[in-house]
This record gives sequence, structure tokens and C-alpha cells, in this order.
Amino acid sequence: MNDIIPLKERIIVALDVNDAEQAKELVKKCESHTSYFKVGLQLFMSNWFETVDWIVDRGHKVMLDLKFFDIPETVKLAVEQVSNRGVSLVTIHGNDPIIRAAVSVRGDMKLLAVTVLTSFGEEDLRAMGMTQSIEDLVYFRAKRALELGCDGVVSSGLEVERMRRDLGGKLLIVTPGIRPGANVRDGSDDQKRIVTAGTAIKNGASHVVVGRPITKADDPIRVIEQMQQEIAASAN
Repeated sequence: MNDIIPLKERIIVALDVNDAEQAKELVKKCESHTSYFKVGLQLFMSNWFETVDWIVDRGHKVMLDLKFFDIPETVKLAVEQVSNRGVSLVTIHGNDPIIRAAVSVRGDMKLLAVTVLTSFGEEDLRAMGMTQSIEDLVYFRAKRALELGCDGVVSSGLEVERMRRDLGGKLLIVTPGIRPGANVRDGSDDQKRIVTAGTAIKNGASHVVVGRPITKADDPIRVIEQMQQEIAASAN
């Protein structure tokens, strides 16, 4: 799967901004180099489908990252609402009844099950009384999601290698928590399980989701180009 993904679609720019005008400005800045954009809860709550439709109408792909989690029937109806909007990826929480409900109405859209948020560390799992490692938990959830018909998962780049090796090439793996090399694990980030774009792709990720390193940069295109160079080198 990874070999046939165009370089221009490897980076999904996270439009984690407050309103449509900011989002549109970012898309216009970045669209010469990337054609994939993420609309998350923050932006979606400001104008619902307006920005999603605008991005799709410009010929780009959208990852709608709302992490649906509710009773199965409600999730089913929500996914059904999204399935006719031209969205490429949508995220859901990965328990069995939710996955089954979402799979039944996804249409041509691809479903990603959230495994463990990149803001979680091992100490957070211990505090919840869980004794397994994050790697084991992510792997179990990914394996189960694939068995139930999900197209892929959202996972930190630290857990990707095992999934790609043991679950094969059909699994779509989308990796957030991407940081430039100089900023990885310096202790100042609210994301705990972070890697570079090159490392994520080398480990087997299909796409990387990048927010602040691009959206807060003085020169977003330069950051995208640097990450694409890493990705191209890692994918070879």
C-alpha cells in the first residue's frame, strides 16, 4: 500500500484553527505541495461541513477527525451523514459494536479506528490500572479493527513497525504526533509519543498528520518540503 501513495498525499495538514477563514488561508498556502487536509473537532464545531465541502470542491482529500464514540446506532447515523460528503477518511473509536455499525454504512469512505492517543504515555496507562504496554494495546486494537472490517488505524509512529510487519500491507496507518527532528522528545511537547515524518514512514506509516510544525511556521512550504524529503528518503 505504501508504495502507491503519492508523495503529495503522504502529509495530511491538520487544520487545527478556530474558523473557516484561517483554515482556507492555510489550505491556499499549502495546496501547491500537499493535497490532504485534516478537519478536527475544533474547526468542525465552528462551521460544520462548510470547510469540509470547500476543501473537497478544490479537489483535495479530507480526513474528518471527529473520533465518533457513542451508542452504535448513533455512530452509524453519523457515519452515514458523512459518507456522502466526499470525505476520504473518518475516525471512530475502536470498540467492536461501534466498528461494526460504522463499517455497515461507510460507502467508499475509509474508516480509521483510534488506538491510543499520542498524548498518552505508559504512566497514563498505569494510572488507569492497565498493566499491558502501549505497544501491545495498540497492536491488539489494530488487529481487532482490521478483523471487523476497518480500513486502518490512527497510531503513534512508535507502534507502527510491529503492526506493519504482523498485520500486513492492507492496513492503513495514519500517524499523528509528528515533529521535526530537533524537537523530538525534548520534554516541551504535550504529545508524548512523537517521531519525525521520516521515521514514521520508514516504520510503515501510510500517512503522517502534521499540525503545529506546519501551521505555526513562518514558511509552511519549507517545512513541508523538508518533511517530504525525509519521507522520500525513508520510503526508498
